Amino acid sequence: MTLFTEFGRYLLMIKGMFSKPENFKMYWKELMHQCSEIGIGSLGIVVIISVFMGAVSALQTAYQLVSDFVPKSTIATIVRDTVILEFAPTLVCIVLAGVVGSKIASELGNMRVTEQIDALEIMGINTKSYLVLPKIMASMIMIPLLVVISMGLGIYGGRMAVVLSDVMSSNEFEKGVLENFMGYNVFFALVKGYTFAFIISSIPAYYGYYVQGGALEIGRASTKAVVVSCVAVLFADYILAALMLSNIK
Repeated sequence: MTLFTEFGRYLLMIKGMFSKPENFKMYWKELMHQCSEIGIGSLGIVVIISVFMGAVSALQTAYQLVSDFVPKSTIATIVRDTVILEFAPTLVCIVLAGVVGSKIASELGNMRVTEQIDALEIMGINTKSYLVLPKIMASMIMIPLLVVISMGLGIYGGRMAVVLSDVMSSNEFEKGVLENFMGYNVFFALVKGYTFAFIISSIPAYYGYYVQGGALEIGRASTKAVVVSCVAVLFADYILAALMLSNIK
C-alpha cells in the first residue's frame, strides 16, 4: 500500500504544478536560474564521461574485432550506434540522476525542513508550481541538449582513441561513422533524453518536497531519490526500447 500511496502523492504533486502563474516574470527568472544550474553545472562531468566512454568503447570494439574479413570502418559504425542508442542517453542520465537529482531533493528538502515552503504557502504562492515546475522544465530543456553534446563527444572520443593507438586512420573512422547512418537512432535517443529528464527531476522533487524530519531525513530522501530515479530510468529504457525498436528492421 505504501507504493500506491507514494505514487498517488506523486501524481497529485504533478497535477498541482499546472496552475496559472501568479507572476510570469518571477517564474521565468527561476526557470533561467535552474537552466543555468542544471545545464552549465553538469556540463563538466558530461564532457569527461562522454569522451572516455567513447574512447573505451572504441578500443574494446577494436579488441574484439580481430578478423581480417571485417573492415576496420565497422569499429566506427559500432561505436557510433552504441554511443547514440545507449551510452549517451542512458549512462549520462544515470550520472545526472546523482548530480541533478540529489541537488533537487536536498534543496527542496532543506526548504521543507526550515519551513520556507510553509511560509510561501501562507503567502498564497503555489509552491508546487513555483518550486517544482521550473526545475522539471529546466531539466527537460537542458538534459536533452547535454545528451546531444554527449553523442558528439562520445564519437569524437572514440575517433581520438583509435587514431592515437594506431588502430585505424581518421579517414577510416569517419567513413565508418557515416556508413549506414539511421536518423531514427538520434530521434530515439532524444525521446529517451526527454523521458529520462522528466524522471530524474520529478522523482527527486517529490522526495524533497515531502520530506519530514531534520538533516538526517534530507540525506535519506536524497539517497532514496537517486536510487529510485536510476531504477526508473533503467525500467523506462527497457520499455522505450521494446516499444520503439521492436518493429524496426
